[in-house]
Amino acid sequence: MKIDRLLSIIVILLNQDNVTAKELADKFEVSTRTVYRDIDTINMSGIPIVSNQGRYGGFSILENYKINHQLLTLDDMISIVAALKNIDNFTQNKDVNLTIDKISSLVPQDKKEEFNHYFNEIIICDLPWGYRTNSKDKEKFQLLHEAIIEEKLLNIEYRDSYGNITGRNIEPISLVLKGFNWYVFAYCHLREDYRFFRLSRIYKIKSLEEKFSRREMSYEDFKERSNSNYNMVELVLKFSPEVYQRVTDFFYEEDTIIDENGYKIVNVSYPEDEWVYSMILSYGEYVEVVEPLHIKKIIKERVWKIYEKY
Repeated sequence: MKIDRLLSIIVILLNQDNVTAKELADKFEVSTRTVYRDIDTINMSGIPIVSNQGRYGGFSILENYKINHQLLTLDDMISIVAALKNIDNFTQNKDVNLTIDKISSLVPQDKKEEFNHYFNEIIICDLPWGYRTNSKDKEKFQLLHEAIIEEKLLNIEYRDSYGNITGRNIEPISLVLKGFNWYVFAYCHLREDYRFFRLSRIYKIKSLEEKFSRREMSYEDFKERSNSNYNMVELVLKFSPEVYQRVTDFFYEEDTIIDENGYKIVNVSYPEDEWVYSMILSYGEYVEVVEPLHIKKIIKERVWKIYEKY
C-alpha cells in the first residue's frame, strides 16, 4: 500500500542522514519515478525533505525538523526495541522491523550513540547456541498470528507427548514463547477447554472461514488459575561434587548448602509434573532424592525400567 511505503520512507529518512532514490526504489521494489512522486507527496504533507545533488547526493529531512518524543524516555525506547528485537529473532516480520525503525527514529540525536551502544552491551536472545529457526515453524507462526488477529477458527492435526495424533478445531488466543519453544494458547473444541499446543507438534494447520468471538479467559488468567491448581512438592536433592558447576548454574545459592562430606544439598519447591522427574533423572548417578519418599520411589522405578532395557 502506498501509505505504508510513505510512512516507511519517512522513518528511513529520520534514521539516516542521506538516502538515494535508487536505494529506496530497490528497497520497496518500485521505480525511481515512483520514489520521486512519493517524496513530493511527503513534502506536500508538511515534512520538509531536501534533495542533495552530486556524487553522494540523495534525500534527507531538514535537521531543524523535530518529532516530539517527550512521551517516551530513552529507557522506554530501549526496552521497547529490545523486546521487539527478541520477537524478531523468530518471526523476522517486516512490520516488527518497521516498528523498530519508528521507535529508533524518536531517539534524540545527542542520545543516538548511547542508544546504539546499549545493543552492543546487552544482547537479549532466548534462542540456544547453534539454534536455527525452522522455516515450517515460521510459516505456522505467521498463520497462527493472522488467525489470532482475525479471530479465525483453525483446524490442526496435533501429536501429543505420547505420540497420539488427533484432529482438532481451535480458537487461537495467544502465542507464547516458553524456554526454547513456541506454543499457541487456544480454546480446544475437542477437549472443550483451554490448551497449549507446541508448534513443533502441529503437523497440519488450516485456516477455516468460520470466525469465533474471543472468550473472556486470557493467557494471564489461565496461568493464574493453573498456578493455584498445581500440586507443589518440596524437594531435598543431594548432588555429588562432579556436578557442582551444573548445580550452581541451575539452582539459587540460597537454596543450597554443602554437607560435611562435600555433597551439595538443595532444598527447592516445584510443581510436581513430568518436568520434575526429567530434571532429576538428567543428573544420572550424581543425584539422590532425599525427600519426599514418593518422588524417590518414582525415580527408582524409572531407573529400573531404563536398566531393564539394557
